[in-house]
Amino acid sequence: MEKQLSRSLVAAIALALSAIDAVGAAADNISVETLLKGGWQVIGYAGTFENRASVILFRHPTETYLVQCGTLYDVTRTPRIVLNCYELR
Repeated sequence: MEKQLSRSLVAAIALALSAIDAVGAAADNISVETLLKGGWQVIGYAGTFENRASVILFRHPTETYLVQCGTLYDVTRTPRIVLNCYELR
């Protein structure tokens, strides 16, 4: 079970990273790549059974707020990967 969760987390992060160039994030233009490079840490992950959507929660040791990123893979859309990151204050 732990291996599957770990694989799902890696898949979600890879999916989100691959979407960065194709899809703009929310108004603040936050991306998973920017968060990881900026020292943000993954503290939570939730994914769907079919791995079409996931939510990743980030924290930073020096910040008082969290950042949540939602990813969606939809073959009926163009682009197919939708990424939305936003601050939780």
